[in-house]
Amino acid sequence: MQTLVNDARPRSSLVPMSIIGALFFIFGFVTWLNGALIPFLQIVCDLSETEALFVAFSFYIAYVVMALPMSWILDKVGYKRAMVYGLLMVAFGSLLFIPAAMSQEFVVFLIAQFAVGSGLTILQTASNPYIVKIGPQETAAVRISVMGLLNKAAGVVAPIVFTALVLGEFSDVSVKSIALLSEAERTAQIEVLANGLILPYLGMAIALAVLAFLLKLSALPELELSSEEDSDSDGSILQYPQLILGVFTLFLYVGVEVIAGDTIGLFGSKLGVENATSLTSYTMIFMVVGYLLGLILIPRLIKQEQALAGSAILGVILSILIVTGSNESTVLSQLLWGWMGVPLLPDTVAYVAILGLANALVWPAVWPLALNGLGKHTARGAALLIMGIAGGAVLPLVYGLFSEQFDGQSAYWMMVPCYVFILFYALIGHKKRAWRK
Repeated sequence: MQTLVNDARPRSSLVPMSIIGALFFIFGFVTWLNGALIPFLQIVCDLSETEALFVAFSFYIAYVVMALPMSWILDKVGYKRAMVYGLLMVAFGSLLFIPAAMSQEFVVFLIAQFAVGSGLTILQTASNPYIVKIGPQETAAVRISVMGLLNKAAGVVAPIVFTALVLGEFSDVSVKSIALLSEAERTAQIEVLANGLILPYLGMAIALAVLAFLLKLSALPELELSSEEDSDSDGSILQYPQLILGVFTLFLYVGVEVIAGDTIGLFGSKLGVENATSLTSYTMIFMVVGYLLGLILIPRLIKQEQALAGSAILGVILSILIVTGSNESTVLSQLLWGWMGVPLLPDTVAYVAILGLANALVWPAVWPLALNGLGKHTARGAALLIMGIAGGAVLPLVYGLFSEQFDGQSAYWMMVPCYVFILFYALIGHKKRAWRK
């Protein structure tokens, strides 16, 4: 297995960083549309909470099913062409939303989601190690943080754009409001809502195809490969505890990140909060704040391991506050943003949004810690880390099952042990270099 080598010239990373940055914005936009799609499809397809969360499952499970095949494609065609293919795959998945909307068949929506997730898998598999290796190792976390900032900024925009373009005059629709309509009114409104998907997704498919063409013509350099040797090069990838524990950490992290971003709309819709499909934007705003703090504080004032530990502790605290907080009080949002005229949220929903702050620095911290010391196994390790994104498929479904068994608020208890393990990785797990030490 060969490892990546970056070009050491000072100017070599500017153009690649700009191009990959644009791709990360696209990742974020497409990914965080799920937060708006889930409560939207719950209404359009008349779904339970668990069924609606299969929208996230079908999207994120692609990272498990397709990660290794996509890494094989990456080895065969190179990074630049792989990214072009990924954009075209996402465009194809976007086109599938048109027959899904016309038929209102949930299965077709799930197939479309899987296609989009498959395209993003190859884009992520190529772009994340590219960002790690395009510049000096000591600044890798900073580069990943910049990419994450673009990704989450897109997450702020996506639900708002979705609500404006797709819902239009029905932007305040929720499970609670739709239940009050007569059967005829409900059927008519659902028909209008479903048809609202067609033009936006057609436009997105065209835009992605154009971007793929422009990327093919761009000056993005191909990473060179080296047959660098190291003493552990013939060993199994499983010999690296920092990697395997890092994969599981990312599995849990992506799970809680998706729960915070994608279930806030379901939770808010059930409580009758208006514009429930745009609530993901609140979570994403706090993630952007977290990334900005990371860029300012790391490594000037705190180490990335310390930032990871602090994120985990904050996650535990917020999770407990969610399940013990009030659904009636809006004091928290009045203090934080009410003075700006931004719509208020129940305290419990606001705590879910603030989880974005706890989650922001986990991804950029785990990647360099998990890949550190892998040598020639770096590319394969990156593919395994990408597979950890499957947590976004599994854990939201667990939340949905708990939500139906108990209630949506109590179901957030499940995040506490997830953050506890992330804390373990920050304090102990990333330092391990042998399983028996």
